[in-house]
Amino acid sequence: MSNVILQNIVKRYDEIEVVHGIDLTIAPKEFVVLVGPSGCGKSTTLRMIAGLEEISDGELQIDDKVVNRVAPKDRDVAMVFQNYALYPHLNVAENIAFGLRIRKESKEHIAKSVSEVGDILGLTPYLERRPADLSGGQRQRVAMGRAIVRRPKVFLFDEPLSNLDAKLRTQMRAEIKRLHKRLGATSVYVTHDQVEAMTLADRIVVMNDGRIEQVGTPMDVFMNPVNTFVAGFIGSPPMNQFSGVVEANSNGFHVKVGEISINVPESTPVEQGQSVVVGIRPEHLSLEASEQSSTIPLSLELVETLGSEALLHAIVAGVEVIIKVETHGNIDHLQNIQEVFAPAHLVKLFDATSGLAIDGKTAT
Repeated sequence: MSNVILQNIVKRYDEIEVVHGIDLTIAPKEFVVLVGPSGCGKSTTLRMIAGLEEISDGELQIDDKVVNRVAPKDRDVAMVFQNYALYPHLNVAENIAFGLRIRKESKEHIAKSVSEVGDILGLTPYLERRPADLSGGQRQRVAMGRAIVRRPKVFLFDEPLSNLDAKLRTQMRAEIKRLHKRLGATSVYVTHDQVEAMTLADRIVVMNDGRIEQVGTPMDVFMNPVNTFVAGFIGSPPMNQFSGVVEANSNGFHVKVGEISINVPESTPVEQGQSVVVGIRPEHLSLEASEQSSTIPLSLELVETLGSEALLHAIVAGVEVIIKVETHGNIDHLQNIQEVFAPAHLVKLFDATSGLAIDGKTAT
């Protein structure tokens, strides 16, 4: 499989620049997910890799060859879209084989390839059916089969699960992950769903407003967000954030948030009087005190039951927060919660002006 290298890639529509000089290297066999809110430039970036959008500036390499001016059909990439785009008058086998027929491959090669892909995707029993007779998940597998059968250098996925219901999305995520492990394919996957990004990616690329905010493994990005945007985007629910001011105490520093004092990691490079944003993930707030934890009084508003877990919606220092806790099969003990505890080593600090993390821990 091939690498993909983006060097200072820019996209403009007339005078409006929508992708602002991004740099990214995707290694052979790597599964990279571009994630971000709508309009952040992730699909545009994917379409530039595919050759469906012209690159305004910068250099794109696939397999160490510059492909800026190479036609899409000659880049040896295969794309799976949000819309299945299947031919309704062709059966599953004919849809999968369509690209090979266009290439004028032999009938023997086509039959063998379709059979192999049918086995890989569990489509063998449905090869004679037409798309109208398939479920949404089966149609999406056919669309993936049409890409796989070509054995391209790079697979490109543009929000392929968006049209599926929640159960099917979960099933298809697992299938795509298994497929990647089996094929060892270089893959670039676009989604706005950060759960998809966390579960599928070898590395996540978080984009915002046409720029890359952070690149890292899922746990890098989750545990060490480089700024408040990433902290608020990655995680379900996202990180709770409070504005506060750094104050000194006998143990070093803490952050004053209203009337609450929140301890911070001893090694955090902060100064007396510095304005900061305190970030604490919902799952890092505990119902039990521990060493160096801070007591955080709250006003509980709602307990949202999820089965084995519950989300406590509360107000802390005038800010809406969410706490994720285990139910242990019972939520009665959660109805009268008046305080939670924040372990100091799990508290993140960001500069109030720039929004950048100030603990020195960033993903690469």
